Amino acid sequence: MSNDISIQQNLSPSGGGKGEVIPNHHHYNPKLKTTAHNLRYTMTKAEACLWKYVLKAKQTGYTFNRQRPVLNFVADFMCKELNLIIEVDGYTHTLQEVIKKDIVRQKKLEDAGFNVIRFTDEDVLKNIKQVNQNIYLTIKELEERLPLNPPQRGGHKQQ
Repeated sequence: MSNDISIQQNLSPSGGGKGEVIPNHHHYNPKLKTTAHNLRYTMTKAEACLWKYVLKAKQTGYTFNRQRPVLNFVADFMCKELNLIIEVDGYTHTLQEVIKKDIVRQKKLEDAGFNVIRFTDEDVLKNIKQVNQNIYLTIKELEERLPLNPPQRGGHKQQ
């Protein structure tokens, strides 16, 4: 397997959502709170690896939430400050019906102003350094495009 991993990414311009959701809550859906809580304790091996080695404890310089309820979905990882969602896709995401649902889901998230990047389980488990680098590059691109206040502490640790 090459060091080049496939990353699906759409860096949409920062945007709001529909008027019915308060933007400061980043489209939080309290109806999915219990589901998200349960998913935090049953993460896949790839999700746990990405959390431990890349996203936990502001290793990127930003805070990421695991299993964040947003719109009618639970995002694997979300950084509110960057409006960035990171999805880790297992085998089922290669099935045609799931691919169609993922396309609809990603479009809705992007329409709400989120930037979505996706990695496969295999990418995370076999190429964590490349995944880390791709996340780092995405963060740098977002920092350049969005009016952000840089993080006060931490900083991205490249592996």
